[in-house]
Amino acid sequence: GAVAAAGLAGAPDVVVTATLSKALGGAGGVVAGPAGFVRHLVETGRTFIFDTAPPPAVAAGVRAAVALARAADDLRAELADRAGYAVRRLGAAGLPVSTPDAAVVSVTAPGPEAATAWAADCRARGVAVGCFRPPSTPDHRSRLRLTLSTGVTRADFEHALETIVECAPQSRAELVLP
Repeated sequence: GAVAAAGLAGAPDVVVTATLSKALGGAGGVVAGPAGFVRHLVETGRTFIFDTAPPPAVAAGVRAAVALARAADDLRAELADRAGYAVRRLGAAGLPVSTPDAAVVSVTAPGPEAATAWAADCRARGVAVGCFRPPSTPDHRSRLRLTLSTGVTRADFEHALETIVECAPQSRAELVLP
């Protein structure tokens, strides 16, 4: 979706890399681009040369997922709406939240221990959130990562946001970044 959103879909010299494991529920990834470039990768890419092809069932599943995704404009619109709502709701609660370009929302925590405790508190109440801490974060900040989905009801989605707010570190002042 990012390539299309940037107006580059179908451009002759664009190379796209994509994971098949996130939105499409498969395994592996793809590189798509000009035939000469792809041929060069196939012939010289050591990781490709020493790898095996995905099983036919994975390829068939990804192909079916692509067909479903192409026909899902309504779900993409709902996902964008949920991302905007999450940013507004968490921001209104005083939480430092990213403005996503997609369906992943990042909420900064005061530190690694607070992030871990916050995620554990959410999990104990039935809400799973990702928890990322240095050294796996490029800016050395700890955060919760919320991966939004239309696969849950709107009520469950809103409940999850309320849980995140309720489980946040008690002092909102702790969340203000230097």
